[in-house]
Amino acid sequence: MELGQYLIDAGKITHRDVERALVARAEMGGLFGQTLVRLGLVSELDLSQALSQIHNLPLLEAAAYPEEPISVPGLSLDFMLSNLVVPIQLDKARAHFAAVVPQDVFLRKALALALDRPVELSLGLESDVLAALQKHSSESAEDEAEEGAGYDVYSDDQEFIEHLKDLASEAPIIRLVNQIIHRAVDLGASDIHIEPFDDGLHLRYRIDGVIQEAKDPPQASHAPAIASRIKLLANLNIAEQRLPQDGRIMLRVKGHELDLRVSTIPTVHGESIVMRVLDRQSIRFSLTDMGFDDETLTRYRELLDRPHGVLLLTGPTGSGKTTTLYASLSSMDAESLKIITVEDPVEYQLRGINQIQVKPQIDLDFAMALRSILRQDPDIIMIGEMRDGETAQIGVQSALTGHLVLSTLHTNTAAAAITRLEDMGIERYLITSSVNGVLAQRLVRKLCPECKQPVHPGEDVMEGHGLGRFLDPQNAQIYESVGCEACKHTGYAGRTGIHELFVLDKRMHEAILDGADATTLHASARRNGMFTLFEDGLRKVAAGVTSLEEVLRVTLDQQEEDAQTVPAAELDLTASEY
Repeated sequence: MELGQYLIDAGKITHRDVERALVARAEMGGLFGQTLVRLGLVSELDLSQALSQIHNLPLLEAAAYPEEPISVPGLSLDFMLSNLVVPIQLDKARAHFAAVVPQDVFLRKALALALDRPVELSLGLESDVLAALQKHSSESAEDEAEEGAGYDVYSDDQEFIEHLKDLASEAPIIRLVNQIIHRAVDLGASDIHIEPFDDGLHLRYRIDGVIQEAKDPPQASHAPAIASRIKLLANLNIAEQRLPQDGRIMLRVKGHELDLRVSTIPTVHGESIVMRVLDRQSIRFSLTDMGFDDETLTRYRELLDRPHGVLLLTGPTGSGKTTTLYASLSSMDAESLKIITVEDPVEYQLRGINQIQVKPQIDLDFAMALRSILRQDPDIIMIGEMRDGETAQIGVQSALTGHLVLSTLHTNTAAAAITRLEDMGIERYLITSSVNGVLAQRLVRKLCPECKQPVHPGEDVMEGHGLGRFLDPQNAQIYESVGCEACKHTGYAGRTGIHELFVLDKRMHEAILDGADATTLHASARRNGMFTLFEDGLRKVAAGVTSLEEVLRVTLDQQEEDAQTVPAAELDLTASEY
């Protein structure tokens, strides 16, 4: 076989691969080259390059396809889909098409008869041809809507969808997507990023909060099939490639119950897909596992034990706020208390707690759900996020009427939550009457216990970063990351939290009512004994939990703000009034 021998000579396959492909072709049918691709023995690009050389046909690049679909009178979309051919250029003298099988004599004759002019066929990658046909399919659907033809789907469009389903159902693509997800479990990744760029398909994993590039990303030609496979698993519209979509995949991998939150967005090079990996078995909802300092944890538990008021958690996306909220709820007695949550989305289901999923498409937002919750006689209310003034107003009113309200805000510091509430329309006297405290949180990577090495910091490090306050002057020792097989040469394994607890006591109430801004409130709290995020990070550096470089990476903005508010020498670290 000419194609098989060519690929063997090129070192792409072996004689054994040819025998396997011939057996599979006899069972499945189709062309020999397509069988090789379906079995994963060669890539689509390798096959196309081989066919281009054998048949002396030009191989079209993706940039050669027209931006807008070319209308060809007398040629149906059904025919183009069945034969995987798409018009590239059309004029009175000739017609130029890209085809997956341009050597098909029947195809060339059929096109010449239909168009009554000479036809030129070039070789095209199946993924590129399908992408171009999708534009024709979308245009057909738009024409149908404009003509008022009703809501029935064109059979051509349906055939295109079926073709995408066939691509996604091929064994190599199924194995490839499974491998991507399995690797995320092995690496302990929190997110999977599949991103098409002009130089190919990029695969990246977020591990312990840091994105890392995969060494062997899938081929760019597999991007449409991978996207279709993930969309099928997430119950998304596989034919819609122009709008963002969100879905969810529930599956079991290597004994782990995984909940994958899928998000797709269209980019200039194709669809970018991100999957948030939620491992239901590895998550532990215990406040003692969140990295709290003993004193901070004691004060935080006191705030949780209060019968009413607002307790806020602040921090950027991915800082562990929701996990801390879940751990806080899990520490409460759900049997003797009525606990209701409003979330978007509900990430984990908690025993004995009523959890409500926000559904904006039916106008079930945070504010609407909260108004209904108050008629359910709750003791504790958890609001996933205070996104607008109406939600904040209802939350504050709920606290004033005898409920304990837990929620999150996006602010950099704990004190900034006060001014954020004021920006949302909450009067300062209502803030002092309802808010009990604010916990700011970040996540830092923990040093690998197998390879971390002790170092003795110099005087410039001790004084410049204020690390000397937390170290024994006689034995000033911290640890730095090294890297080994156990931590995959990153130097870190797992993450822990650093915290900043801002308690609204009498002194803070007076400052808030006097109109103090966030910087002034932050400085006052530090003078009263509050440890900032940066300072709590330094405590963990001194304890050998993490490295100074990691704390500086996560809290760079915080240490600059701390230096501008109160010098370390002015702090009263033994204050008992706070």
